[in-house]
Amino acid sequence: MTFASFALVFISVAISAVAQTAFKLGVSRVAPDAGAGLLGKALAMLFSPWVLGGLALYGVGTVLWLFALKRLDLSLAYPFVAMSFVMVAMSGMLVLGEPVNAARVLGIGLIVAGLVVMAWAG
Repeated sequence: MTFASFALVFISVAISAVAQTAFKLGVSRVAPDAGAGLLGKALAMLFSPWVLGGLALYGVGTVLWLFALKRLDLSLAYPFVAMSFVMVAMSGMLVLGEPVNAARVLGIGLIVAGLVVMAWAG
């Protein structure tokens, strides 16, 4: 795996993790009484600036992912999508104030260990 290929994978996954955080911020900020009924609430969430920003970020991340796949075997690149679990968990804790507990820290550690093994073997 070349540095440039790894950078594409990392940036793509990081952008997707930021998009997930934007989604959470967007849906959390929609007022409970927004819109009438389920459709109204869905539209209010969909047109939240944070959700729209998250969708745009997903688009950029997807394009970068396509460039990464052009350079790498899918079986090597795809396991690194697991970095998104780590990034989203960290974002949840640091940006959204979600709780940190031993089980989450252990899970993140296991994912990172698995990625190190994949990178070393790949």
